[in-house]
Amino acid sequence: MNAPAPGAIGQRAGLVIVVLAQCLGTSLWFSPAGAADGLMARWQLGPPDFAWLLASTQIGFIAGTFLLALTGAADRWRASRLFAASCLVGAIANAALVAPGVGYPMAWAVRLLVGLCLAGIYPLGMKLVVQWVGGRPALALAWLVAMLTLGTAMPHALRAFGVVWPWQAVLLGSSLLAVIGGALVAAAGDGRFKATPAPGLRLSAADLRALLASRELRASAGGYFGHMWELYAFWSVVPALCLSTLLAAAQRPALGTAGAAGTAWSAWSAWSAWWVPIVIGSGALGCLIGGYAARRRGSAVVAFAALAGSGLMCALYPLLPTDAWPARLALLVLWGVLVVADSPQFSALSSQAAPAGLLGLALVVQNGIGFFISVVSIVVLGYGLGPWGDKALWLLLPGPVIGLWAMRSLLSPASRARLH
Repeated sequence: MNAPAPGAIGQRAGLVIVVLAQCLGTSLWFSPAGAADGLMARWQLGPPDFAWLLASTQIGFIAGTFLLALTGAADRWRASRLFAASCLVGAIANAALVAPGVGYPMAWAVRLLVGLCLAGIYPLGMKLVVQWVGGRPALALAWLVAMLTLGTAMPHALRAFGVVWPWQAVLLGSSLLAVIGGALVAAAGDGRFKATPAPGLRLSAADLRALLASRELRASAGGYFGHMWELYAFWSVVPALCLSTLLAAAQRPALGTAGAAGTAWSAWSAWSAWWVPIVIGSGALGCLIGGYAARRRGSAVVAFAALAGSGLMCALYPLLPTDAWPARLALLVLWGVLVVADSPQFSALSSQAAPAGLLGLALVVQNGIGFFISVVSIVVLGYGLGPWGDKALWLLLPGPVIGLWAMRSLLSPASRARLH
């Protein structure tokens, strides 16, 4: 990378702005999940149909990442401008869901557009972090993904805070947060460690060969792909898992009369609204713990441990009795901590293993493939929950298993020394 150039703001301030903007911008991602009851009632949707609405965002994100790759925009244009423009357009598209007369097909198309815009927020946010901190970006990326995780939890938190708000307020609130995030990055600009790419850089066979030639990049990407099979599918069903766990507690025989049971049912249902952002948002803590641990142990060790831990939670959760609600909630929170703790470490590993000048391309291609995998797992899990209940969560287990196998070479002393 080039030597740092003078900037209007300091490195630390620039990094803080980027990670805060990531939190605000990615609140668009699962905003329909925060308004799920209202949207499902509006269009008479069942769980599989709603899973496809969530998947449309992932599909749009995939299309956006490959559009960036094919045009070379990720490495040719200023990342801060792409980020800000994506926040603005995504916010407008997300807010369009509340317009009168919008049906399910139009909503699916709108969320596809939101996904396209998120491709200009998440991977470009990672690139901005690397541009602000220079080498060894693991801790900074941990902060970034922690903010993405909080952004994912934000619509659920808005729902919990405003239990009497109309569902439209959750969507509009997410859009407003995204506009603020885009404005912050537009004001901060690009980082001070900015590589100068070759003119006209864009996806080509030679670029792909250069990416595939790196054994360490292949290993990191393989671990990331296994992680992505699990992560977004788990996040997509957290509301259902929290609700079913707490409503099972409300049905305990000790409740007494039918009137008391009905009151308890309502209370436990409202309480579940708070547990959803807690479970998802706890991943921010996992990212930060992993980021600081990576400074001592290295990103590969932290990513391997987190992926193994989340796989263990996936295996154990369906085995817990349905009436053991405290244990089930505790395991969900621990799963939430572990399931995303490896994500910034995979990004750090890939950013260090990517060939010089192809950082943006490497990140958008890796993200695009990873999110395609997440589309499949979200839909598969959405269909499996109905007939199989909690045991459908075992459908996510192959992701961590395959990811651990793929990244095993990164634990060698030579790789750890290069990618610490």
